[in-house]
Amino acid sequence: MKIVNKIKDCKSVLKKLKEKGRRIGFVPTMGCLHEGHLSLVRAAVKECDSVAVSIFVNPTQFGPGEDLDKYPGNFERDCMMAEKEGVGLIFHPDAAEMYPPGYGTFIEVGQPGTIMCGQFRPGHFRGVATVVMKLLDIISPDRAYFGEKDYQQIVIVKRMVEDLNLDVEIINCPTVREKDGLAMSSRNRYLSRGERKSAPILHRCLSMAVGMVAKGERDLAKIRGKAVSELKRSDFVKRVDYFDFRDPVTLEKKKVIKGTDKKILAATAVWIGGTRLIDNMIIKL
Repeated sequence: MKIVNKIKDCKSVLKKLKEKGRRIGFVPTMGCLHEGHLSLVRAAVKECDSVAVSIFVNPTQFGPGEDLDKYPGNFERDCMMAEKEGVGLIFHPDAAEMYPPGYGTFIEVGQPGTIMCGQFRPGHFRGVATVVMKLLDIISPDRAYFGEKDYQQIVIVKRMVEDLNLDVEIINCPTVREKDGLAMSSRNRYLSRGERKSAPILHRCLSMAVGMVAKGERDLAKIRGKAVSELKRSDFVKRVDYFDFRDPVTLEKKKVIKGTDKKILAATAVWIGGTRLIDNMIIKL
């Protein structure tokens, strides 16, 4: 496995692979790899000839007061895990390599970046789209793999790829969960013992929403009210940023389920203590 820090070196390695006709798979990460990341890597290894993983904590997607400076990471461990899964290349640039002095170009994502998480993290998806665009250009993969836990991110990235006519296929892979239902996330390690025990409430409330729809409830405002009330009953839930129902393609807000609906996205962002967690489920109708 090769580890490169410079953009020119990364492009050089991948150019040689492509000249040999190798199909490139790409998994972008911010490090602190867990089973969720590894599931993406395994999908890429299965479907592609060579797999590249980026490990880069992207500063432009963090707002003032967020956890950029304390974001967890263990590069040596990440490399060992990636190599074990069959990754051929790790791209590990620093911030100055990705955003050199004088850098001033960003991707504006429009309305989908201002709702849900974008409402509470202004500029977040501008930073996400920009770094993904740069990484896709540097790696130039045939396929790029993203986890469905960050569902809004997938929708925005897919729209960017379509709008900008990028020659890459975006593959979304299912959320990987702990045994108690908590979606795997690098930020889970911030949780205290009590907070960690309480955190699966996100999954339980989403599952409750799925169950209510399955029993015939079509008033999504009623389901939301019950879910938010349940969340707020927990002593460890400090704030509910949102519990929304959205169109899974456009992210348009849904108030009621109509006869023409095939799927609905249920998504939530909740503060458990000082840690913001997100989760979602697709409700099939």
